[in-house]
Amino acid sequence: MINPFEGKEIWFLTGSQHLYGEETLRQVAEQSKGVVENLNASGDIPVKIVWKPTLTDSDAILERIIDAGSDDNVIGVIAWMHTFSPAKMWIRGLDALRKPLLHLNTQDDAQLPWATIDMDFMNLNQAAHGDREFGYILTRMGIPRVTMVGHSTEKRVTKRIATWARAAAGWNEAQHLRMVRFGDNMRNVAVTEGDKTEAEIVFGTSVNTWGVNDLVAAVADVDETTVDALIDEYLDAYDVADELKPGGEKHDSLRYAAKQEVALRGFLEDAGAHAFTDTFEDLGALQQLPGLAVQRLMADGYGFGAEGDWKTGLLIRIAKVMGYGLPGGASLMEDYCYNMVPGEEKILGAHMLEVCPSLTEKKPRMEIHELGIGNRHDPVRLVFDTDPGPGVVVAWSDLRDRFRLIANTVDVVEPDEPLPNLPVARAVWEPHPDLQTSATCWLTAGAAHHTVLSTAIDLRTWEDFARMAGVELAVIDEDTTVGGFEESLRWNAVYHRIAQGF
Repeated sequence: MINPFEGKEIWFLTGSQHLYGEETLRQVAEQSKGVVENLNASGDIPVKIVWKPTLTDSDAILERIIDAGSDDNVIGVIAWMHTFSPAKMWIRGLDALRKPLLHLNTQDDAQLPWATIDMDFMNLNQAAHGDREFGYILTRMGIPRVTMVGHSTEKRVTKRIATWARAAAGWNEAQHLRMVRFGDNMRNVAVTEGDKTEAEIVFGTSVNTWGVNDLVAAVADVDETTVDALIDEYLDAYDVADELKPGGEKHDSLRYAAKQEVALRGFLEDAGAHAFTDTFEDLGALQQLPGLAVQRLMADGYGFGAEGDWKTGLLIRIAKVMGYGLPGGASLMEDYCYNMVPGEEKILGAHMLEVCPSLTEKKPRMEIHELGIGNRHDPVRLVFDTDPGPGVVVAWSDLRDRFRLIANTVDVVEPDEPLPNLPVARAVWEPHPDLQTSATCWLTAGAAHHTVLSTAIDLRTWEDFARMAGVELAVIDEDTTVGGFEESLRWNAVYHRIAQGF
């Protein structure tokens, strides 16, 4: 996956005023540069923080924020009111704000120099109430933001800013994301439908459809030399079943799967797209439902939605961007079966073929098995168990008047026993706070059966992303009760309907 943070910036905006003279403003500039240096030196924040000259009047603030909004490389802004920056100066600029905002309430020194403090020191280092002035105008204007309080050298601070920065990168990706749909949604399924125009209005994402035979033609154009090179890559990367190896009775199936990968990759690159869907009900002249190709493209950062589920495909791409460089991964997932033994409740998740190998550090096994749907040749796929650890399961539903994201924190665990007869990649997890509460709340929220399982990013990243997008996020975690969750959904309905107007 190409580094999605490369070339991106977060601008650091410092607020002050001319009341205390030029010497104070020089000190403000030096100290704010020091804060930026601390943040960049932490090694936590994946995006470069760029210092900008101190802002001291309304015109300069407006110009700077407009510049940030029009620069595609800027994914967010951090604001710090070093001295007392009268907030009315910020009104026009904040009204033009189009990038995510983090309000940093900090100061130059972590410890006060008690014995030497005088009024000059107090006038210079008064962010303690300068930031309160800024917080007031943000609240008065209804500006969504993350607020972080603490010194710029604290790990707690830099890690929180890193989470926000990852969410900002996800939001930036959504604003520019293109989705290719090969065919339509699975027939008669409700939750995979959705308003694609509204998705572009809310998220900025473009979702369009191509005929599956456009892909068929691309597959036919793949040359055998390219396939040979890809086969060598497969043999090195995976534990390949003998029947799929060169000379094996199913090797031609692997060669066709390789052609699908090459064709899909080229098609998406030509379309400038980083997410796609297919459906087993519309395969045209494809000889097998893409399985291996989808898994490998997801591993390279592409989003994918099965059965035409474009909403889940978009979420996967966003999760891939937000989690870039972190241990773990993100994948299409679907709750299949429950283990309902009291005290041992778990969910077994999988899909027909398409689970991303980024969920494991083990070497997957490449196999071929019959698929009872699609009426095509047996498809090739990678088989593995997801590595244990914390995760978040996220879904996206269209509720007609708004979009809702639903997130459930989980613990991915090893299967209770080996699964030798299950010929797909899978994950087993214990949902928080327990299976009964989790499933009840999931159903109550109208959450989708297709999900994103992320083991790289945490719940807070999704919370920041939802805040930036201005969409509802219903959370199921260790503290959730059914009654409290139902009550929160009722209040959410009121809030979001009022927020979007009547």
